[in-house]
Amino acid sequence: MTTQPTPANWLSIVLLGLIWGATFMVVAIALEGYGPLTVACARTTLGAVALLLLMRFLNRPLPVFTPVMTRYLVAIGLMNTALPFALLSWGQQYVPSAFAGISMAALPLFVLPLAHLFTDEKMSLRNTLGVILGFVGATVLIGPGVLRIGTGWEPLGQIACVAASISYAVSSIMTRRCPPIDPITLAALLLTVGSVALIPAMLIIEGIPTIGDMRPTVAIIFLGFIPTALAALIRVATIRSAGAIFMTLVNYQVPLWSMFFGAWVLSEVLPLRFFVALGLILFGLAISQWSNLRRLLPR
Repeated sequence: MTTQPTPANWLSIVLLGLIWGATFMVVAIALEGYGPLTVACARTTLGAVALLLLMRFLNRPLPVFTPVMTRYLVAIGLMNTALPFALLSWGQQYVPSAFAGISMAALPLFVLPLAHLFTDEKMSLRNTLGVILGFVGATVLIGPGVLRIGTGWEPLGQIACVAASISYAVSSIMTRRCPPIDPITLAALLLTVGSVALIPAMLIIEGIPTIGDMRPTVAIIFLGFIPTALAALIRVATIRSAGAIFMTLVNYQVPLWSMFFGAWVLSEVLPLRFFVALGLILFGLAISQWSNLRRLLPR
């Protein structure tokens, strides 16, 4: 592992921020022609097929499927792919794509208290202050919506996006506790679990999909191969080269790109509270991750 990130590492971080930030805009386009479960299922299945083929091409080994390993793979696969993909797709029917992107910025802030409870990574006073500030930002992001449940679908769509972030956070803690496994194999198997869960749900609720207009169809194909499969490979390569701490820099970019693409491509109107919430969440994230960020600064 390198002690100083290379120019290629920085390029990877920028590329991942761009890809994952644009994902919410692409999901919104896919929803123009397909139901939310169909979008989530197609994205997961295409990503799984791509990574399984790559795994076979690279001769990556399968793990020994002990009861413990199997339980972890099923649980993480559901919490890291099936559930959040479905929640985000459903929620984005009723909220701007920028909202979904900003809600994902709170992910590390959900991870910290969960790690404190379930791992040996304990929160410091600085972590606690950062988490509190980030949660204030999440409250500002939702705004008065939570008080309007029962008056429309938008409040539930907001809650679905935040719940997706919590689901990712839970899966992150479970991944840390998972028995050792090759990272590409892990990504492929998790997407496979998500696909197995989403296919019957899609067929029961939305039926067999038919190919619609070109724009949403291309969006679904893009979702499966770029932010789901390709980004997973870039992420693994970056972590191996520059470390997991360096990887946290992506969290600062995703909401910025999601707001940019939402306003530019989808002509979304961004209320002032979105900017206030983003500032609070990113500031809270910076406070909680300050010791890690300092390691990345040139000496």
